[in-house]
Order: sequence, then C-alpha cells, then structure tokens
Amino acid sequence: MIVLIGPMGSGKTTVGGLVAERLGAALRDTDHDVEATAGREIAEIFVDEGEAAFRAMERAAVAEALATHDGVLALGGGAVLDPGTRDLLAGHDVVFLRVGLSDAVKRVGLGTSRPLLLGNVRGRIKALLDERTPVYESVATLVVETDGREAAEVADEVVSALAARA
Repeated sequence: MIVLIGPMGSGKTTVGGLVAERLGAALRDTDHDVEATAGREIAEIFVDEGEAAFRAMERAAVAEALATHDGVLALGGGAVLDPGTRDLLAGHDVVFLRVGLSDAVKRVGLGTSRPLLLGNVRGRIKALLDERTPVYESVATLVVETDGREAAEVADEVVSALAARA
C-alpha cells in the first residue's frame, strides 16, 4: 500500500489516481469514506458536530482503509495530526506531497467548501502549512515536491522513487 499525505492543494487525490492507474491498483480517499459513512459532506460535519467529531470519524476511516485496502490511499490533510493515525502509518510507504503557499492557494482557490479556510484563505493556508509540515515530514518515508509541476510528473516521481527502493 502507498499512502499519500499532505495539505489541501497538494494533489493527494489527483496524484493518487494517477499513481494507482500506473500501478494497476485502486485509489481510496479517506475524505470520501468519511462522507459516505456520515451521509454528508465534511463541511456539514464540521458545522453540525465540530472538528473533534470529524477527526474521530477520520481516524476510524483511516484505520479501516489501512486494514482492508491494498492500493493507493489518500488521507485528508489533517489526518496525520492524530497520534493514533500516525502510529497506524508505521511500516507503510507514506509519501508527503509537499506544496508551497503560492501553489496551494492557486490550487485550493477560495476554499468555500473547506471549513478550515473560513476567513483569510491565504493566511489560513500559511498557518496550516506552518503547523502541519513538521508532522507530515515526521511520518513520511518519501517527500515529493509538487510546486510548479503537473500531477502526472509528480505521480511518475512517486512511482519511480518507490520502485527504486523496492
């Protein structure tokens, strides 16, 4: 299994789909799993139940996916903040898709469907990058830069780098 981590706008789902395609594997996205289980969008969960409730659902989705999926797994941007989730990632190929502030802002846009970006989008993304990057780095077994690159190029690097380590 290959696990992709990184902040919003890093391309986890897009790159993950391309990596899965190249490997003849399936892509699973824990954000989609949470929405399917809850029967509503993540933004609604944040509003109705709060971030702590969402993180608990996310932790359960990651644990389930790690136990049952053998392809490519894209985690939500904040999933690795949970110590239990970080522990579950031990022993897996974990790829941190690093993105800088400028590219993240361009990719995310106004972030209207992203509850953590309410208010000053650029300022919130910067704060999230500053807070989370050390955590991403601490669990990653591979770091791939995404700034100024097409998703296909990033996917090729992920596949090549992991094949070289195998």
